Amino acid sequence: MRAQTNMIAPFDASTLEDEVREAVRQGHPNVQAVDFAPRTLSAPPAPEYVNHREDVSEIGKLSAEAIVREYEETAKEIEAMGDVLRDMVQRCEQLTGSASAMLMDIKETAARYRSEGKRMFTEIESCSSATDEVRRLCEAFRDKLATSSVETPK
Repeated sequence: MRAQTNMIAPFDASTLEDEVREAVRQGHPNVQAVDFAPRTLSAPPAPEYVNHREDVSEIGKLSAEAIVREYEETAKEIEAMGDVLRDMVQRCEQLTGSASAMLMDIKETAARYRSEGKRMFTEIESCSSATDEVRRLCEAFRDKLATSSVETPK
C-alpha cells in the first residue's frame, strides 16, 4: 500500500492580507475588514526602559512591544535563576562554616589521639622498665638464695 502525500503549498505572507480581505468580503455581512484595530487593555504595557519613536507604524509599535515583553519575561527568568544561585551561595557559605567547625573538631580529636598515644607510649615504656627491674631483682635474689644455700650446708 502506498502512503498518500498531501502536497501543501508553501506559506506566502505577502498574499495573506489580500486573502483575508477577500475572505471578509465573501463572508458573513456582519464581518467587516478593519484597517485599524485599537489596542486592548489586556496586553501589559511595554517596560519603562523603552519608548516608541514617532515615525513608527502601529504594527511596528505592537511588534516591538511584543518582542520587548518577551525579552523582559526572559530577563525576569534569568533574574529568578540569580535568586536560586544566591540561595545556593548562602547554603555553600553555611556549609563552609559548618565544615570549618568540623575541621577544627577533627584537628582537636587528632591532637587528643596523639597526646593519648604519647601517654600510652610513656606508660608502656615505664611498665617495661619496671618489669625489667623486677626481673633483675628476682634474678639477683634467686642467685643470692642459690649461692647462700650452696654455702650453708645443714
